[in-house]
Amino acid sequence: MCQHRTECPSSDSADREAAVPVARHPEQGWSLLCNGVLLFDDTGELLPDGRVIAPRRSLLIAA
Repeated sequence: MCQHRTECPSSDSADREAAVPVARHPEQGWSLLCNGVLLFDDTGELLPDGRVIAPRRSLLIAA
């Protein structure tokens, strides 16, 4: 459970990335959030239950 004064969003919340980082490893490209979510530098996520959230990439629009 989150011990922060304002409780962090759960791993099931749409705003789960707003949780406080509790471990950062920029050399490896990931951070562990208070809610158990592994957040990767490419915006992909691994949720505590094993679900994978694919990276959100910008769509390139041909001019």
